[in-house]
Amino acid sequence: MSQLDQQMETDNNIKWQKNTILFLATQTISLLGSAIVQFAIMWHITLTTQSGVMMTIYIVCGFVPSVFLSPIAGVWADRYNRRVLIILADALIAIATLILVILFAMGFETIWLLFVMAAVRAMGTGIQAPAVGAILPQIVPASQLTKVNGINGSIQAIVNLISPMISALLLTITALETIFLVDVITAVIAIFILTLFLPIPIHAKALQKQTTSYLSDLRQGFKYIEDHQFLKKFFMFFAVFLVLIAPAAFLTPLQVARSFGSDVWRLTALEITFSIGMMLGGIVMVSWGGFSNKVHTMTLASLLFGICTFALGITPVFVIYLVFMGITGVAMPLFNTPATVLLQEQVEEDYMGRVFGVLGMISTSMMPLGMLIFGPMADMIKIEWIFMGTGTLLFLQGLLLLSNKTLVEAGKKS
Repeated sequence: MSQLDQQMETDNNIKWQKNTILFLATQTISLLGSAIVQFAIMWHITLTTQSGVMMTIYIVCGFVPSVFLSPIAGVWADRYNRRVLIILADALIAIATLILVILFAMGFETIWLLFVMAAVRAMGTGIQAPAVGAILPQIVPASQLTKVNGINGSIQAIVNLISPMISALLLTITALETIFLVDVITAVIAIFILTLFLPIPIHAKALQKQTTSYLSDLRQGFKYIEDHQFLKKFFMFFAVFLVLIAPAAFLTPLQVARSFGSDVWRLTALEITFSIGMMLGGIVMVSWGGFSNKVHTMTLASLLFGICTFALGITPVFVIYLVFMGITGVAMPLFNTPATVLLQEQVEEDYMGRVFGVLGMISTSMMPLGMLIFGPMADMIKIEWIFMGTGTLLFLQGLLLLSNKTLVEAGKKS
Protein backbone atom coordinates (compact mmCIF):
# COMPACT_ATOMS: atom_id res chain seq x y z
CA MET A 1 0.00 0.00 0.00
CA SER A 2 1.41 3.40 -1.02
CA GLN A 3 1.80 6.29 1.39
CA LEU A 4 -1.07 8.09 -0.38
CA ASP A 5 -3.37 5.07 0.08
CA GLN A 6 -2.40 4.83 3.75
CA GLN A 7 -3.16 8.52 4.22
CA MET A 8 -6.55 8.13 2.54
CA GLU A 9 -7.39 5.12 4.73
CA THR A 10 -6.37 7.08 7.83
CA ASP A 11 -8.53 10.03 6.77
CA ASN A 12 -11.51 7.75 6.13
CA ASN A 13 -11.08 6.13 9.55
CA ILE A 14 -10.98 9.53 11.23
CA LYS A 15 -14.07 10.64 9.30
CA TRP A 16 -16.29 7.67 10.13
CA GLN A 17 -15.14 7.66 13.75
CA LYS A 18 -15.88 11.38 14.12
CA ASN A 19 -19.31 11.05 12.51
CA THR A 20 -20.12 8.01 14.64
CA ILE A 21 -19.12 9.81 17.84
CA LEU A 22 -21.24 12.84 16.94
CA PHE A 23 -24.22 10.71 15.98
CA LEU A 24 -24.06 8.61 19.13
CA ALA A 25 -23.67 11.82 21.14
CA THR A 26 -26.89 13.27 19.71
CA GLN A 27 -28.76 10.04 20.39
CA THR A 28 -27.39 9.92 23.94
CA ILE A 29 -28.40 13.49 24.71
CA SER A 30 -31.89 12.98 23.31
CA LEU A 31 -32.26 9.61 25.03
CA LEU A 32 -31.20 11.02 28.39
CA GLY A 33 -33.91 13.68 28.36
CA SER A 34 -36.55 11.21 27.19
CA ALA A 35 -35.54 8.61 29.80
CA ILE A 36 -35.70 11.11 32.67
CA VAL A 37 -39.21 12.13 31.64
CA GLN A 38 -40.26 8.54 30.94
CA PHE A 39 -39.25 7.37 34.42
CA ALA A 40 -40.94 10.35 36.03
CA ILE A 41 -44.23 9.65 34.26
CA MET A 42 -44.11 5.89 34.84
CA TRP A 43 -43.33 6.24 38.53
CA HIS A 44 -45.96 8.95 38.95
CA ILE A 45 -48.61 6.60 37.57
CA THR A 46 -47.27 3.59 39.50
CA LEU A 47 -47.13 5.33 42.86
CA THR A 48 -50.41 7.26 42.54
CA THR A 49 -52.55 4.41 41.19
CA GLN A 50 -50.73 1.10 41.94
CA SER A 51 -52.97 -0.33 39.23
CA GLY A 52 -52.00 -2.89 36.62
CA VAL A 53 -54.80 -1.63 34.36
CA MET A 54 -53.56 1.98 34.47
CA MET A 55 -50.00 0.85 33.76
CA THR A 56 -51.32 -1.20 30.84
CA ILE A 57 -53.20 1.79 29.38
CA TYR A 58 -50.08 3.91 29.63
CA ILE A 59 -47.89 1.26 28.01
CA VAL A 60 -50.42 0.62 25.22
CA CYS A 61 -50.64 4.36 24.51
CA GLY A 62 -46.85 4.46 24.41
CA PHE A 63 -46.59 1.73 21.79
CA VAL A 64 -49.71 1.44 19.62
CA PRO A 65 -49.13 4.57 17.45
CA SER A 66 -45.78 3.14 16.40
CA VAL A 67 -47.47 -0.07 15.25
CA PHE A 68 -49.23 1.80 12.47
CA LEU A 69 -46.53 4.40 11.81
CA SER A 70 -43.37 2.25 11.79
CA PRO A 71 -43.93 0.54 8.40
CA ILE A 72 -44.71 3.91 6.77
CA ALA A 73 -41.71 5.48 8.53
CA GLY A 74 -39.61 2.63 7.15
CA VAL A 75 -40.61 3.69 3.63
CA TRP A 76 -39.68 7.29 4.51
CA ALA A 77 -36.29 6.10 5.79
CA ASP A 78 -35.62 4.47 2.41
CA ARG A 79 -36.99 7.40 0.37
CA TYR A 80 -35.71 10.47 2.21
CA ASN A 81 -32.77 11.89 4.12
CA ARG A 82 -32.56 9.81 7.30
CA ARG A 83 -30.79 12.54 9.26
CA VAL A 84 -33.65 14.96 8.54
CA LEU A 85 -36.21 12.36 9.66
CA ILE A 86 -34.40 11.96 12.99
CA ILE A 87 -34.37 15.74 13.45
CA LEU A 88 -38.10 16.01 12.67
CA ALA A 89 -38.93 13.22 15.11
CA ASP A 90 -36.98 14.92 17.91
CA ALA A 91 -38.72 18.20 17.10
CA LEU A 92 -42.17 16.57 17.24
CA ILE A 93 -41.50 15.15 20.70
CA ALA A 94 -40.03 18.44 21.97
CA ILE A 95 -43.00 20.51 20.77
CA ALA A 96 -45.54 18.06 22.22
CA THR A 97 -43.69 18.01 25.55
CA LEU A 98 -43.62 21.81 25.67
CA ILE A 99 -47.39 21.91 25.11
CA LEU A 100 -47.82 19.45 28.00
CA VAL A 101 -45.70 21.71 30.23
CA ILE A 102 -48.01 24.62 29.47
CA LEU A 103 -51.16 22.57 30.12
CA PHE A 104 -49.83 21.31 33.47
CA ALA A 105 -48.80 24.83 34.45
CA MET A 106 -52.37 25.95 33.73
CA GLY A 107 -53.68 23.31 36.14
CA PHE A 108 -54.73 20.54 33.73
CA GLU A 109 -52.93 17.81 35.68
CA THR A 110 -54.82 14.69 34.68
CA ILE A 111 -53.67 11.14 34.00
CA TRP A 112 -55.22 11.06 30.53
CA LEU A 113 -52.89 13.87 29.39
CA LEU A 114 -49.96 11.61 30.26
CA PHE A 115 -51.54 8.90 28.12
CA VAL A 116 -51.86 11.36 25.21
CA MET A 117 -48.23 12.39 25.68
CA ALA A 118 -47.17 8.75 25.61
CA ALA A 119 -48.95 8.36 22.27
CA VAL A 120 -47.28 11.43 20.75
CA ARG A 121 -43.86 10.28 21.94
CA ALA A 122 -44.57 6.89 20.37
CA MET A 123 -45.24 8.61 17.04
CA GLY A 124 -41.86 10.35 17.25
CA THR A 125 -40.14 7.09 18.11
CA GLY A 126 -41.94 5.34 15.26
CA ILE A 127 -40.51 7.87 12.80
CA GLN A 128 -37.05 7.91 14.33
CA ALA A 129 -36.31 4.21 14.97
CA PRO A 130 -36.18 2.96 11.34
CA ALA A 131 -34.00 5.93 10.35
CA VAL A 132 -31.57 5.33 13.23
CA GLY A 133 -31.34 1.59 12.52
CA ALA A 134 -30.71 2.22 8.81
CA ILE A 135 -28.31 5.15 9.15
CA LEU A 136 -25.56 3.39 11.14
CA PRO A 137 -24.45 1.15 8.24
CA GLN A 138 -24.09 4.37 6.20
CA ILE A 139 -21.43 5.80 8.49
CA VAL A 140 -19.90 2.69 10.10
CA PRO A 141 -17.81 0.08 8.23
CA ALA A 142 -19.40 -3.38 8.24
CA SER A 143 -16.45 -4.81 10.19
CA GLN A 144 -17.11 -2.34 13.02
CA LEU A 145 -20.89 -2.69 13.32
CA THR A 146 -20.80 -5.14 16.23
CA LYS A 147 -18.42 -2.95 18.19
CA VAL A 148 -20.35 0.26 17.50
CA ASN A 149 -23.70 -1.35 18.36
CA GLY A 150 -22.10 -2.71 21.54
CA ILE A 151 -20.82 0.75 22.44
CA ASN A 152 -24.26 2.17 21.72
CA GLY A 153 -25.77 -0.44 24.04
CA SER A 154 -23.33 0.53 26.79
CA ILE A 155 -24.17 4.20 26.34
CA GLN A 156 -27.87 3.42 26.61
CA ALA A 157 -27.14 1.45 29.76
CA ILE A 158 -25.28 4.40 31.27
CA VAL A 159 -28.22 6.65 30.40
CA ASN A 160 -30.59 4.15 32.02
CA LEU A 161 -28.27 4.09 35.03
CA ILE A 162 -28.21 7.81 35.69
CA SER A 163 -31.65 8.81 34.40
CA PRO A 164 -33.68 7.11 37.18
CA MET A 165 -31.44 8.74 39.78
CA ILE A 166 -31.91 12.13 38.19
CA SER A 167 -35.64 11.49 37.78
CA ALA A 168 -36.06 10.39 41.39
CA LEU A 169 -34.17 13.45 42.61
CA LEU A 170 -36.25 15.79 40.46
CA LEU A 171 -39.52 14.15 41.60
CA THR A 172 -38.64 14.96 45.20
CA ILE A 173 -37.69 18.61 44.62
CA THR A 174 -39.82 19.88 41.74
CA ALA A 175 -43.12 19.56 39.91
CA LEU A 176 -43.73 17.03 37.15
CA GLU A 177 -44.12 19.73 34.50
CA THR A 178 -40.69 21.11 35.33
CA ILE A 179 -39.18 17.69 34.67
CA PHE A 180 -40.83 17.71 31.23
CA LEU A 181 -38.67 20.71 30.28
CA VAL A 182 -35.56 18.50 30.49
CA ASP A 183 -36.74 16.58 27.43
CA VAL A 184 -37.34 19.81 25.51
CA ILE A 185 -33.85 21.13 26.26
CA THR A 186 -32.03 17.89 25.37
CA ALA A 187 -34.00 17.55 22.13
CA VAL A 188 -33.01 21.08 21.08
CA ILE A 189 -29.33 20.32 21.78
CA ALA A 190 -29.48 17.08 19.77
CA ILE A 191 -31.18 18.82 16.84
CA PHE A 192 -28.56 21.60 16.92
CA ILE A 193 -25.66 19.11 16.69
CA LEU A 194 -27.32 17.01 13.97
CA THR A 195 -28.11 20.09 11.90
CA LEU A 196 -24.78 21.90 12.07
CA PHE A 197 -22.05 19.35 12.75
CA LEU A 198 -23.05 16.02 11.22
CA PRO A 199 -22.99 16.00 7.39
CA ILE A 200 -24.14 12.44 6.71
CA PRO A 201 -24.40 11.81 2.94
CA ILE A 202 -27.87 11.07 1.62
CA HIS A 203 -28.18 7.39 0.69
CA ALA A 204 -28.50 6.42 -2.97
CA LYS A 205 -32.25 5.66 -3.10
CA ALA A 206 -33.13 9.03 -1.54
CA LEU A 207 -31.20 10.79 -4.32
CA GLN A 208 -33.21 9.05 -7.02
CA LYS A 209 -36.50 10.31 -8.37
CA GLN A 210 -39.23 8.22 -6.75
CA THR A 211 -41.35 6.57 -9.45
CA THR A 212 -43.41 4.30 -7.21
CA SER A 213 -46.08 5.07 -4.62
CA TYR A 214 -45.72 4.74 -0.87
CA LEU A 215 -48.05 1.76 -0.96
CA SER A 216 -45.98 0.11 -3.67
CA ASP A 217 -42.77 0.64 -1.70
CA LEU A 218 -44.46 -0.74 1.41
CA ARG A 219 -45.62 -3.86 -0.48
CA GLN A 220 -42.12 -4.34 -1.88
CA GLY A 221 -40.73 -4.20 1.65
CA PHE A 222 -43.10 -6.90 2.89
CA LYS A 223 -42.39 -9.00 -0.22
CA TYR A 224 -38.66 -8.67 0.44
CA ILE A 225 -39.21 -10.12 3.92
CA GLU A 226 -41.54 -12.80 2.55
CA ASP A 227 -38.86 -13.91 0.08
CA HIS A 228 -36.19 -14.33 2.78
CA GLN A 229 -36.70 -17.29 5.12
CA PHE A 230 -34.21 -15.85 7.60
CA LEU A 231 -36.18 -12.61 7.98
CA LYS A 232 -39.53 -14.39 8.33
CA LYS A 233 -38.29 -16.73 11.05
CA PHE A 234 -36.29 -13.99 12.76
CA PHE A 235 -39.37 -11.77 13.05
CA MET A 236 -41.55 -14.67 14.22
CA PHE A 237 -39.07 -15.51 16.98
CA PHE A 238 -38.70 -11.83 17.89
CA ALA A 239 -42.49 -11.34 18.15
CA VAL A 240 -42.98 -14.24 20.56
CA PHE A 241 -39.91 -13.17 22.54
CA LEU A 242 -41.29 -9.65 23.03
CA VAL A 243 -44.66 -10.93 24.24
CA LEU A 244 -42.94 -13.12 26.83
CA ILE A 245 -40.58 -10.45 28.16
CA ALA A 246 -43.37 -7.86 28.52
CA PRO A 247 -44.13 -8.77 32.18
CA ALA A 248 -40.48 -8.55 33.25
CA ALA A 249 -40.09 -5.31 31.31
CA PHE A 250 -43.14 -3.51 32.67
CA LEU A 251 -44.53 -5.26 35.74
CA THR A 252 -41.38 -5.32 37.88
CA PRO A 253 -42.00 -1.80 39.32
CA LEU A 254 -45.55 -2.84 40.22
CA GLN A 255 -44.30 -6.10 41.74
CA VAL A 256 -41.70 -4.23 43.81
CA ALA A 257 -44.32 -1.72 45.01
CA ARG A 258 -46.67 -4.53 46.06
CA SER A 259 -44.22 -7.08 47.44
CA PHE A 260 -41.32 -5.05 48.81
CA GLY A 261 -42.65 -1.53 49.38
CA SER A 262 -43.68 1.52 47.36
CA ASP A 263 -40.64 3.62 48.23
CA VAL A 264 -39.13 5.61 45.36
CA TRP A 265 -35.64 4.39 46.32
CA ARG A 266 -36.68 0.79 45.66
CA LEU A 267 -37.88 1.65 42.15
CA THR A 268 -34.69 3.63 41.62
CA ALA A 269 -32.55 0.69 42.80
CA LEU A 270 -34.46 -1.58 40.42
CA GLU A 271 -33.69 0.58 37.38
CA ILE A 272 -30.10 1.28 38.43
CA THR A 273 -29.32 -2.42 38.91
CA PHE A 274 -30.79 -3.30 35.53
CA SER A 275 -28.82 -0.48 33.90
CA ILE A 276 -25.55 -1.57 35.51
CA GLY A 277 -26.19 -5.03 34.10
CA MET A 278 -26.85 -3.55 30.65
CA MET A 279 -23.66 -1.53 30.86
CA LEU A 280 -21.65 -4.63 31.76
CA GLY A 281 -23.33 -6.57 28.96
CA GLY A 282 -22.42 -3.82 26.49
CA ILE A 283 -18.81 -3.90 27.65
CA VAL A 284 -18.80 -7.67 27.18
CA MET A 285 -20.08 -7.29 23.62
CA VAL A 286 -17.49 -4.60 22.78
CA SER A 287 -14.57 -6.63 24.16
CA TRP A 288 -15.73 -10.15 23.31
CA GLY A 289 -18.05 -9.62 20.35
CA GLY A 290 -20.10 -12.72 21.10
CA PHE A 291 -19.82 -16.19 19.57
CA SER A 292 -18.72 -16.45 15.94
CA ASN A 293 -22.32 -17.42 15.20
CA LYS A 294 -24.48 -14.48 16.30
CA VAL A 295 -27.53 -16.69 16.79
CA HIS A 296 -25.64 -18.62 19.48
CA THR A 297 -25.13 -15.35 21.38
CA MET A 298 -28.85 -14.59 21.05
CA THR A 299 -29.61 -18.09 22.36
CA LEU A 300 -27.43 -17.54 25.42
CA ALA A 301 -29.26 -14.29 26.10
CA SER A 302 -32.67 -15.97 25.71
CA LEU A 303 -31.73 -18.69 28.21
CA LEU A 304 -30.53 -16.07 30.68
CA PHE A 305 -33.79 -14.14 30.26
CA GLY A 306 -35.77 -17.29 31.01
CA ILE A 307 -33.79 -18.24 34.11
CA CYS A 308 -33.82 -14.72 35.55
CA THR A 309 -37.51 -14.08 34.83
CA PHE A 310 -38.42 -17.31 36.61
CA ALA A 311 -36.16 -16.33 39.51
CA LEU A 312 -37.93 -12.95 39.85
CA GLY A 313 -41.08 -14.92 40.57
CA ILE A 314 -39.65 -16.96 43.44
CA THR A 315 -37.21 -14.58 45.14
CA PRO A 316 -38.47 -13.23 48.49
CA VAL A 317 -35.42 -11.09 49.33
CA PHE A 318 -35.12 -7.69 47.64
CA VAL A 319 -31.31 -7.75 47.38
CA ILE A 320 -31.35 -11.14 45.63
CA TYR A 321 -34.18 -9.85 43.43
CA LEU A 322 -31.88 -7.00 42.35
CA VAL A 323 -29.10 -9.47 41.51
CA PHE A 324 -31.36 -11.27 39.03
CA MET A 325 -32.44 -7.92 37.58
CA GLY A 326 -28.77 -7.13 37.04
CA ILE A 327 -28.19 -10.43 35.21
CA THR A 328 -31.25 -9.69 33.07
CA GLY A 329 -29.62 -6.38 32.19
CA VAL A 330 -26.43 -8.19 31.13
CA ALA A 331 -28.48 -10.42 28.82
CA MET A 332 -30.09 -7.47 27.02
CA PRO A 333 -27.04 -6.38 24.95
CA LEU A 334 -26.15 -10.04 24.39
CA PHE A 335 -29.47 -10.30 22.55
CA ASN A 336 -29.95 -6.86 20.98
CA THR A 337 -26.45 -6.34 19.57
CA PRO A 338 -26.15 -9.53 17.46
CA ALA A 339 -29.82 -9.25 16.42
CA THR A 340 -29.34 -5.70 15.15
CA VAL A 341 -26.05 -6.48 13.41
CA LEU A 342 -27.60 -9.52 11.69
CA LEU A 343 -30.17 -7.25 10.06
CA GLN A 344 -27.68 -4.49 9.25
CA GLU A 345 -25.32 -6.96 7.58
CA GLN A 346 -27.80 -9.08 5.64
CA VAL A 347 -30.45 -6.61 4.48
CA GLU A 348 -29.83 -4.71 1.24
CA GLU A 349 -29.32 -0.95 1.56
CA ASP A 350 -32.47 -0.09 -0.44
CA TYR A 351 -34.65 -2.09 1.95
CA MET A 352 -32.91 -1.25 5.24
CA GLY A 353 -35.43 1.36 6.38
CA ARG A 354 -38.45 -0.79 5.56
CA VAL A 355 -37.03 -3.84 7.32
CA PHE A 356 -36.28 -1.79 10.42
CA GLY A 357 -39.75 -0.28 10.09
CA VAL A 358 -41.28 -3.76 10.27
CA LEU A 359 -38.98 -4.51 13.20
CA GLY A 360 -40.33 -1.38 14.88
CA MET A 361 -43.90 -2.42 14.14
CA ILE A 362 -43.30 -5.80 15.76
CA SER A 363 -41.49 -4.23 18.72
CA THR A 364 -44.28 -1.75 19.33
CA SER A 365 -47.16 -4.17 18.90
CA MET A 366 -46.04 -7.34 20.63
CA MET A 367 -45.12 -5.83 24.00
CA PRO A 368 -48.47 -3.99 24.34
CA LEU A 369 -50.17 -7.21 23.26
CA GLY A 370 -48.31 -8.95 26.05
CA MET A 371 -49.41 -6.26 28.49
CA LEU A 372 -53.04 -6.55 27.34
CA ILE A 373 -52.78 -10.14 28.52
CA PHE A 374 -50.51 -9.85 31.55
CA GLY A 375 -51.45 -6.35 32.83
CA PRO A 376 -55.06 -7.13 33.76
CA MET A 377 -53.91 -10.59 34.85
CA ALA A 378 -51.61 -8.88 37.37
CA ASP A 379 -54.71 -7.50 39.12
CA MET A 380 -56.22 -11.01 39.40
CA ILE A 381 -53.26 -13.25 40.26
CA LYS A 382 -49.83 -12.79 41.77
CA ILE A 383 -47.26 -11.22 39.48
CA GLU A 384 -44.81 -13.86 40.74
CA TRP A 385 -46.86 -16.58 39.04
CA ILE A 386 -46.78 -14.66 35.76
CA PHE A 387 -42.98 -14.40 35.97
CA MET A 388 -42.59 -18.10 36.66
CA GLY A 389 -44.72 -19.01 33.64
CA THR A 390 -43.14 -16.58 31.16
CA GLY A 391 -39.65 -17.43 32.42
CA THR A 392 -40.21 -21.10 31.64
CA LEU A 393 -41.49 -20.28 28.16
CA LEU A 394 -38.55 -17.95 27.46
CA PHE A 395 -36.08 -20.69 28.38
CA LEU A 396 -37.83 -23.18 26.09
CA GLN A 397 -37.86 -20.63 23.27
CA GLY A 398 -34.11 -20.20 23.63
CA LEU A 399 -33.67 -23.94 23.09
CA LEU A 400 -35.93 -23.77 20.02
CA LEU A 401 -33.84 -20.92 18.61
CA LEU A 402 -30.73 -23.07 18.88
CA SER A 403 -32.46 -25.83 16.92
CA ASN A 404 -33.68 -23.58 14.11
CA LYS A 405 -31.46 -24.44 11.13
CA THR A 406 -32.39 -21.36 9.05
CA LEU A 407 -31.49 -18.88 11.80
CA VAL A 408 -28.35 -20.74 12.86
CA GLU A 409 -27.17 -20.87 9.23
CA ALA A 410 -27.81 -17.12 8.86
CA GLY A 411 -25.75 -16.55 11.98
CA LYS A 412 -22.82 -18.41 10.43
CA LYS A 413 -22.86 -16.32 7.27
CA SER A 414 -22.90 -12.95 9.01
